[in-house]
Amino acid sequence: MRESHHQIPTFKNTMLNNLKRWVRTLLAATLLLAGGILGGCGSSGAATSATVVLVHGAWADGSSWSSVVSLLQQHGVNVVAVQLPRTSLTDDAAVVTQAIDAQSGPVILVGHSYGGAVITQAGTDSKVAALVYVSAFAPGDGQSINDLTSPFPAPAWEANGLILNAAGFLTLTRDTFLNSFAPDVPKATAAVLAVSQGPLFNHCLDDKVTAAAWKVKPSWWVYGDQDQIIPPQLQQLEAKTLNATLTVIPGASHVALISQPSAVANVILDALGKTGNL
Repeated sequence: MRESHHQIPTFKNTMLNNLKRWVRTLLAATLLLAGGILGGCGSSGAATSATVVLVHGAWADGSSWSSVVSLLQQHGVNVVAVQLPRTSLTDDAAVVTQAIDAQSGPVILVGHSYGGAVITQAGTDSKVAALVYVSAFAPGDGQSINDLTSPFPAPAWEANGLILNAAGFLTLTRDTFLNSFAPDVPKATAAVLAVSQGPLFNHCLDDKVTAAAWKVKPSWWVYGDQDQIIPPQLQQLEAKTLNATLTVIPGASHVALISQPSAVANVILDALGKTGNL
């Protein structure tokens, strides 16, 4: 019995030492796991210092950027997708300005189609580090979208592709949406987008930019060479006028942000990197 009394303290000490080693091991593993999780948030690690503000076009809404948003977030990019009222260029630019004001750091503005005119109007804000145009319009000082497009032949879809309601708002016909606006999007998806499209007040096309932001901000431009809504020739001229870094996506339609989001996201990432915000 005396021998067993001597063994009890030894057993307790052994158990205590084992418990301490187990706790140290568990703590180290927890810290390692936490470090792996934090380091794995996007391929670039920590979040970027800038925020990308995405501005949709006519006949769309903020959800049109969904795939681009996911890709940017995988790179740790802060993203905001606005919802425009599409009632006037002034109203829409005000929404973008509110989004810019809500950010604590620099902003990259990205505009699709009509949204290009909106970022041209709102982009003179001092927080804006760069502009990215996606199959877009970029009017100059005192210029409207209609002014910009007037020297070019009207695209074929315009003849019977628009519906003007009694309140003065424009929507695309289903046929135009499926076959001209989003022909490279799966039909089932395009059909949903067609019935959920956001109408554009007709006078937005005549609203003039007061001071074009692209005159004082670095610009990037990306479009699909199969764009039937805005002629590629016009977009090439716009990109040249802006001295923008140009990317052409082979086979892409007017909605490359939906059909080829990786190509569009890469242009945005390039703008972030070249302006020191990635």
